[in-house]
Amino acid sequence: MWNPFKRSADTLLTASDKQLLVEAIQLAEQNTSGEIRVYVETKLGKGDALARATQIFFKNKMNETKDRNGVLVYVAVNDKKLAIYADQGIYERMGIEFWYSQVQEMTGHFKTMNYVNGITTVIKEIGQALHSHFPYDRTTDTNELSDEIMIGK
Repeated sequence: MWNPFKRSADTLLTASDKQLLVEAIQLAEQNTSGEIRVYVETKLGKGDALARATQIFFKNKMNETKDRNGVLVYVAVNDKKLAIYADQGIYERMGIEFWYSQVQEMTGHFKTMNYVNGITTVIKEIGQALHSHFPYDRTTDTNELSDEIMIGK
């Protein structure tokens, strides 16, 4: 079982954990033009989790998707902080209540040490939300962002 709160940055996720998360992203993105990424790091550092997620989102050019429908799931393991940052296109359509509920969902899983399950559950929910507002079009859609899990320091 993955316990991120007892690991260093280079061992936050096992290869199996990463594969499960990538598969969850790929499954969620099958029915939408939206893009989902996951970023896990040891420490948050200065600021709050949402500010850090916002920084990572723009640094990785997630705001450059065609429909502005990228979503970043952020986890700072040692600080036990998390956030979800959604680009303008999807954030406005879903509203703050949806994003808050997803953070609460993930937090609930984390409290019972179901870390990977918490992230994959939220990825699935975000994928469904993206599908309802940005359905997949096989003639025009491409995978604009990598599905690989990003690991920070």
